[in-house]
Amino acid sequence: MTKSFHTFHIPVMGLAYTIDTPVKVARFGISSVISIVQDSLIEKMREYYYKKNNKAYHPIEPSEPDYRAKRIKDYLNLLNQMVQAQIEKLKNSSFEPGSDLILYFEMLPEENFLKKLYNKMKEIHDKFELKTIQQELKAHLKPGSIDVNIMTKVDNNRYHKDGSIIEDGSDAIAALRGYSESNLINSSIIFSAGMNPRLFNYLENIPAFTEIKNGSFEKKIIIKVSDYRSAIIQGKYLAKKGLWVSEFRIESGLNCGGHAFASQGHMLGPILEEFKIKRESLSLELFEIYAKTLQLKGKTPPEKTPEISITVQGGIGTHEENEFLRTYYQINSTGWGSPFLLVPEAVSIDDETLQALVKSTENDILLSKNSPLGVPFNYLKNISGEKEKYGLAEKGCPGSPCTEKFLTSDTEFTQRPICTASVSYIRQKIKQIKKLDISEEQRREQIANILTKECLCAGLSNSALRKYKLSPITKDILGVTVCPGPNIAYFDKVVSLKDMVDHIYGRANILKSGYRPHMFIKELHIYMNYLKDQVTEIADYTDKKLANYYEIFCQNMQNAVEYYRTRINSIIPKDENKNQFQSELKSIEKEIGKVLKNIKLSFQKQLIG
Repeated sequence: MTKSFHTFHIPVMGLAYTIDTPVKVARFGISSVISIVQDSLIEKMREYYYKKNNKAYHPIEPSEPDYRAKRIKDYLNLLNQMVQAQIEKLKNSSFEPGSDLILYFEMLPEENFLKKLYNKMKEIHDKFELKTIQQELKAHLKPGSIDVNIMTKVDNNRYHKDGSIIEDGSDAIAALRGYSESNLINSSIIFSAGMNPRLFNYLENIPAFTEIKNGSFEKKIIIKVSDYRSAIIQGKYLAKKGLWVSEFRIESGLNCGGHAFASQGHMLGPILEEFKIKRESLSLELFEIYAKTLQLKGKTPPEKTPEISITVQGGIGTHEENEFLRTYYQINSTGWGSPFLLVPEAVSIDDETLQALVKSTENDILLSKNSPLGVPFNYLKNISGEKEKYGLAEKGCPGSPCTEKFLTSDTEFTQRPICTASVSYIRQKIKQIKKLDISEEQRREQIANILTKECLCAGLSNSALRKYKLSPITKDILGVTVCPGPNIAYFDKVVSLKDMVDHIYGRANILKSGYRPHMFIKELHIYMNYLKDQVTEIADYTDKKLANYYEIFCQNMQNAVEYYRTRINSIIPKDENKNQFQSELKSIEKEIGKVLKNIKLSFQKQLIG
């Protein structure tokens, strides 16, 4: 497995924010992830970059067979070609002040062997020795990986004109096929949002994922997980098919950007501790299944167990947090997402959205119900997409024209699934609500909940289209949706790529002034608010299974508080910060106790009543 010189990566953000990030950062050795589901956006980016590079652009039309896979394959090949050209240009350039070549080495972490060699170079005056070291530095230049993400829940069937389902033509499978046929190597595909058997089964027959060449897979599999249980289940499922998971990417359930998948009160610290303790047994257990499967397929298992990396992302905001995760839990890489939204050199973002993020506070980030998937969605309020959505509703035209159909999942009114943010669904649902025998207040509340649904296919694409002055995906949806994690509230200025990297490595501090809770404390607060909201919505406390669920939820959070308390000296190295950390743990512990007590009392009262 080709290792990155950097100890962090840039995760996927929305559909558009990292759509071309590799072209911006890979030449500096920084790995990043792009979403490959929205092929309409990808086609527009294909056109943009072909023309920017003075190359003939040939559209891949929807009328072509397997057009989605073809668009994705060609775009990834184009990105790869550009990045490789950038690396060659670096190798042929000089070590001049302000050059990308200098910047490549300046941004490396201090402990990296190349950074040490680079620092040595700066002290050398002998021309022959200087040239020798410069040649060695250039010989080690390599790009960051171009990785891709597929959200496994976004896997709707596609249909022929006669209404029959296109075989192996579903959204996720077509995207996977496009990636697998691309010429990317030393690259990874990240599967997020849980297990998709149909998608995972399709993987089994793709040589790029199954054959080891020169000790490594040409294309590697990464599974994004919320806990150890998810890792072992999905890892075993794939191992039984002769597929090796090269990395488990752990993400905080709620302290993250985009769709948030809440765990049952399991916090990041205890989750990472379990991975740390069981890391070796995880590898051995999966390899035993993997090797047996290969033998059954008539293949020779590798003599050495392939490596499994453990990475983490979600709410990391300081160098101290970053280093604690890497050293205490032996994390291979940390993911820094939302802070990079303030780095125009790294992401594709329009000026209006960028300034809204700069001004955002803790109160502006909402764990919303805006996603048509029905999954909690971290969301920046008062953004152009939200204003446009409610503006259409006020004009009597609620909902969005559903041109992309990636998030179609509801069959309440139709035989074939439609999107809950679509004009068709919202009109029918409002009509249904108006006929219900409920109070006017209840009616308004239910309609308000329906109107929150937002077209993410267009909204999460429009930032890049605005930046590059390209036509919108959907003609009538021009607003931008942005979905940062709560961590964005502690960054308040636009910074350069070098500034952000220096912040990660402790060479600078770009946090805004004022108090910022530790990432573990912030996650506890977010889960506490989520728990309170969930409990207030419970209508029937006589459901023992439901009451038991929330009791376990509270107990898991209490266990996390105790876990952090016993490891405070490792988590918080500076004595002056320990009292604040302890105080917040105590406050959260009291809140958990109150919620747990109320659940038990309400349950008992309803049983007696």
